[in-house]
Amino acid sequence: MIWDTIFFAILPYIALTLAIAVTIYRSIYRPFTVSSLSSQLLERKKLYWGSISFHYGIILVLLGHLLALLLPRGLLLWNAVPIRLYLLELTGLALGIWALAGLSILLWRRLSEKRVRAVTTPMDLVVLIIVIISALTGVLIATLYRFGTSWFTVIFTPYILSLFVFQPKVNLVAPLPWLIKLHVINFFIMLAVFPFSRLIHIITYPLGYLVRPWQIVIKNREVQGTSKLLHPQGE
Repeated sequence: MIWDTIFFAILPYIALTLAIAVTIYRSIYRPFTVSSLSSQLLERKKLYWGSISFHYGIILVLLGHLLALLLPRGLLLWNAVPIRLYLLELTGLALGIWALAGLSILLWRRLSEKRVRAVTTPMDLVVLIIVIISALTGVLIATLYRFGTSWFTVIFTPYILSLFVFQPKVNLVAPLPWLIKLHVINFFIMLAVFPFSRLIHIITYPLGYLVRPWQIVIKNREVQGTSKLLHPQGE
């Protein structure tokens, strides 16, 4: 029970505090470090296939989790019809596998491409491993503990809401299998690591473009006859 209290009542607040505090610090005092530091110029093919698969897969999966948190009753009503439940479950599993495939490509790219490996930091690998664990455990949970779209709304929606009112309902999470607990703990670890990594670039927003002066772009071309005026023959 003590470990459940540490992981599900204390760790969430530590992770959230770090995520908010360090993100604000970097945004104000180290704004130029808030970047994805793209390595596209070093290698493109593997980055394309890995990045597309990962980003689209993980974004849609996260939107599904968010839907379960914001509209739990609506999701349960949807799942009340078996065919819709199976369709949602299979879609979530397919998206998880797609994201995991993309992450595998990105990890292999980091390790196999010399130029990319040269600019890879230990934090890059740590983040990749954490996200891979998240995707892998998610796929295993969807396979071994089916109908997660239903029991997630019954267990984790009230648990997460209890965190926001500072009355964490650890008793909801304590009886769960270790694989599901690992998935949740890994999420909190990822949240804590987030502001120290390149992942922080996802919170950037281009609001400055709305208020900055207009830019005038002039094509740099040679006007007919200009070269003769600038460089007369004989000079």
